[in-house]
Amino acid sequence: MRGQSQLNRDRWDNRFRIYAVVFGAAVALHGADHLRRGMDVIPPAVMVAGMIQIALAVVTILLVFLGSQWAPHSAVVVGFVSAAGFSVAHLLPTWGFFSDSFINAPPGARVTWMSWATAVFEIIADIVFGLMGLAVLRSRATSQVSRGMGRD
Repeated sequence: MRGQSQLNRDRWDNRFRIYAVVFGAAVALHGADHLRRGMDVIPPAVMVAGMIQIALAVVTILLVFLGSQWAPHSAVVVGFVSAAGFSVAHLLPTWGFFSDSFINAPPGARVTWMSWATAVFEIIADIVFGLMGLAVLRSRATSQVSRGMGRD
């Protein structure tokens, strides 16, 4: 018979999988906007960072669906680092080679309401994905403590 702590853990794992899909959709929509804008308007450093982020996002989503013990750790790192990176790259005025600013973008950058919507959606999704990773880690730790105390 499954105890309450295991049911709680299963609930968090299910939410984690659902949110991995939302996170993946946010990454895909933001990437689609970059394609719409044209790769020629994106600074090379931003493009490389974006490709690395997409690869790490795919690996993290796979870890979630494979039930890896490393999935929540990866979600925390990828989620929070991505949120910080996208915020710095898009939401600040132009500041350097890692900048693709939407604040003072030239008309040739083709920044539209869709660019803003997908960037903000991804930043929010990144933060929530990182928080979900923390919640799953906490639920797993609680489940292990309960099992160790014979409460399961």
